[in-house]
Amino acid sequence: MWGTTARLEEMFGGVAAEIAAEPRMFVFRYRSPDHWLDIFKTFYGPTLKAFAALDANGQAALTRDLLALLQEFNHADDGTIVVHSEYLEAVITKR
Repeated sequence: MWGTTARLEEMFGGVAAEIAAEPRMFVFRYRSPDHWLDIFKTFYGPTLKAFAALDANGQAALTRDLLALLQEFNHADDGTIVVHSEYLEAVITKR
C-alpha cells in the first residue's frame, strides 16, 4: 500500500508539510528468465525468504509461477527479460 497517495496521506498527512507523489516507470532488464530468478533468489530479501521457507516441491512450484508471471509481462522476444514496472516516487517534507 506504500504505492498509493491515499496511504501516504494516511501515514504522513498529520506530520507532513507537503506530500509530493509522482508515478514513475522502472524497466527490469535481465539476460534471461533464469538470470532474473537467480538474482532475486540470491539478493532480493522477500524472494530469498520465500524460497527458504519452502520444501523442494514448494520451491519448484514457486519457480514455475514466477517464470510464468515473467513471461506474461515480458516485452522482449529474444530470450531476455524486459518488464516495465510502475512505482510511486514520493517526497514527504516534514513540518
